[in-house]
Amino acid sequence: MGKEGIRYAAKVSFDKPAAEQEVLHNRWHPDVPSIGTIKNGEVVKIECVDWTGGQIGNNDSADDVRDVDLTKIHYLTGPFEIETAEPGDVLLVEIQDVQPMEDQPWGFTGIFTKENGGGFLDELYPKAAKAIWDFEGIFCSSRHIPGVRFAGLIHPGILGCAPSPEVLATWNKREGELIQACSHMDRIVAQPPNPQNVHAGSASSEIKEKVGKEGARTIPGRPEHGGNCDIKNLSRGSKVYLPVHVKGAKFSVGDLHFSQGDGEISFCGAIEMAGVITLKFTVMKGAVKELDMKSPIYIPGPVEPQFGPGRYIYFEGFSVDEHGKQHYMDATVAYRQTCMRAIEYLRRFGYDDYQIYLLLSCAPVQGHLAGLVDIPNACTTMGVPMDIFDFDISPHVKAEKKDLGSCAFASS
Repeated sequence: MGKEGIRYAAKVSFDKPAAEQEVLHNRWHPDVPSIGTIKNGEVVKIECVDWTGGQIGNNDSADDVRDVDLTKIHYLTGPFEIETAEPGDVLLVEIQDVQPMEDQPWGFTGIFTKENGGGFLDELYPKAAKAIWDFEGIFCSSRHIPGVRFAGLIHPGILGCAPSPEVLATWNKREGELIQACSHMDRIVAQPPNPQNVHAGSASSEIKEKVGKEGARTIPGRPEHGGNCDIKNLSRGSKVYLPVHVKGAKFSVGDLHFSQGDGEISFCGAIEMAGVITLKFTVMKGAVKELDMKSPIYIPGPVEPQFGPGRYIYFEGFSVDEHGKQHYMDATVAYRQTCMRAIEYLRRFGYDDYQIYLLLSCAPVQGHLAGLVDIPNACTTMGVPMDIFDFDISPHVKAEKKDLGSCAFASS
């Protein structure tokens, strides 16, 4: 790297709307223009805005969460051409560091309404709510959820290479069929291409129109390329192996998180932030075939908040819903019930259910599939680290109900 230090491959601005910054885009499409080239083997720094592009403010109202425009998201930095990368190769991305922006040392966690993105428990908790988190080195705390402080397992929510035209067509066909099959349901099951607020970097008006009509939304992760996988253990020191579908790979990154729990149970459930990520890129020639790769692979790094033996409290859930209805081996129902058991337990100490919902989304909880063979009940668990609280929450201590304030709510 020489005396100059690590090169910035892209920088973003807080003074310019995200939709006017040519280093950003918000759709997956092979024709989004590249913003620069990274050498095979090079280490670079890449700046990212928060996933909403600055729509959420550091304040005590959740009106911005309620009113967020989801046709704009996610704003990703890229795409970058990686020298020598070709279809059939694997792009090894090593996450060397992730940090918040120095002049924006805070993040947010939100609960979206069912009409605007929803969340894992949206039918039980329909209000829009928000918590702001302040960063102090590796630690975070929130005026909206007092009595809690923990170290963040900082990571990117989205990493991926551009789809080929064939892969993009597969996504749109597959998700379009799902939307049609679920038209009777009272919820959004997938988001099709949408030209409203499409941003394609420096693309010409003709290319931008094409990206708007065809471009895949960045909301879900997908098996062919990864994308929005929100894996909390993809932190510093991790290695991510991504299939390459187009010449140059066209790699993009964004949706940085200061912390997140397994499952990110609210739609905006991590501690979302703007920041800078340091990455090393290595092209593995022909490795898709060699590894028989159908989806990305990752190796977690050595960095993780440590809590001693016996310092987690675990809650169980089974495939029996809150109405007492039996489901067959349904891990989604089971994990929803697991979350409810944790909420019911923690409300005894004075927290509002919405505060707990936000906390379980962003704190480093451990979610596990405990059993998938004992018909008819799948069993899931959630481990809540007890040491993130400044009071004892263990079962043998009588709960003392405290005044623990409130998270931010929308005005209606």
